[in-house]
Amino acid sequence: MTTPDHQTPASRPVVPAARDRIYRSPMGLVGGVLVLALVVWLGCDALFRGHGRVPWLALAVMILVVPLVTAFTLRPAVFANQERLRVRNPFRVIVLPWGELATLRSGYSNEALATSGTKFQLWAIPVSLRARKRAANKRAKAAAQAARGAQGGNRFGGVFGGGGASAFGAAEAGDAPVRAETDKIMDDLRDLHERHGEAEHAQGEITIRWSYEILIPALAGAVLLAVLLITG
Repeated sequence: MTTPDHQTPASRPVVPAARDRIYRSPMGLVGGVLVLALVVWLGCDALFRGHGRVPWLALAVMILVVPLVTAFTLRPAVFANQERLRVRNPFRVIVLPWGELATLRSGYSNEALATSGTKFQLWAIPVSLRARKRAANKRAKAAAQAARGAQGGNRFGGVFGGGGASAFGAAEAGDAPVRAETDKIMDDLRDLHERHGEAEHAQGEITIRWSYEILIPALAGAVLLAVLLITG
């Protein structure tokens, strides 16, 4: 008879795997669906209603274009949990344990920098300079409003004892800074890295896998299209 303190391995509760946080580009998804719908519509029209070599050319173009559009719009995603960062780019899937990640950088693109010095671009989290500009404008407006409120509080404070300025200032200080959406996502990833980078469960080797499910159809379409054009 086993006691609760000496459970057999089969009787121990199974620890669930860490759930991924998934980050994708909404505009990329929408744009990809629209482009794919257009390509399929035009391609099927040429395929079934075209004459001569047109159906074969339409088929070759579809085999080439559909995987490429999928790769650059629908496919990119970033998956993060307590153990690792998994980056699904157009043609590669990179698994980065937090212990092998040096830092996450944001410039004109968002990148993961490994401890070995290798850089990996995060296609699913594109940088929007326009969104950053809007966020900066909102911060500037908020700062200007806070300054005007503080000046008004000081004027009224001279008459009513100064309570208004401190109350208004406290309310403004509690407001969260305005950030672009992709910058918020990068902050979340940096927080995960800081919390789990030294943990034992977040160690391991970086693995990179080529996306042959995208490359092989696209290459087949390119070869077929080249043959048709050369023999035409």
